[in-house]
Amino acid sequence: MKSLILPGQLDSLSAIRQYVKEVAEQIGLDKKVSYHLQLAVDEIATNIIIHGYEQAGMIGEVMVQSEVNQDKLTITLEDSSAPFDPRQFGRPDQIDKPIKERPIGGLGVFMAMNNVDKFDYEYVNNRNRNIFIIKRVPDRAAHRVNSSVK
Repeated sequence: MKSLILPGQLDSLSAIRQYVKEVAEQIGLDKKVSYHLQLAVDEIATNIIIHGYEQAGMIGEVMVQSEVNQDKLTITLEDSSAPFDPRQFGRPDQIDKPIKERPIGGLGVFMAMNNVDKFDYEYVNNRNRNIFIIKRVPDRAAHRVNSSVK
């Protein structure tokens, strides 16, 4: 599927979700796995738009692209906001506490990275690249162990 370039605005989130859903359907990805991938991409895309562009007073675009081979599906989000590696958050410290006792922030990113087989990040040519990988073989047991969360 060809790349999709959208304005870095909240209105673009539905198109990003639809893109991921269509790619997943085209390759016959399990519906539950597809849903988790959509949630992961949506979380990071939302953070790019809100924190990377809107709160920073910047205007930019978000590019979403896919690459499929016999072993995996890779979805990449690219943006030109300030460099930001979501992996720096790792596992929230107080995840086991009741929700009212936890500090705000970080849980969505953590959950996003754990909804895919592998999450990676690069900063190349002044662009952030958030990379989501789903294995096409049914090896879900190692699903959360192989995440690139720091």
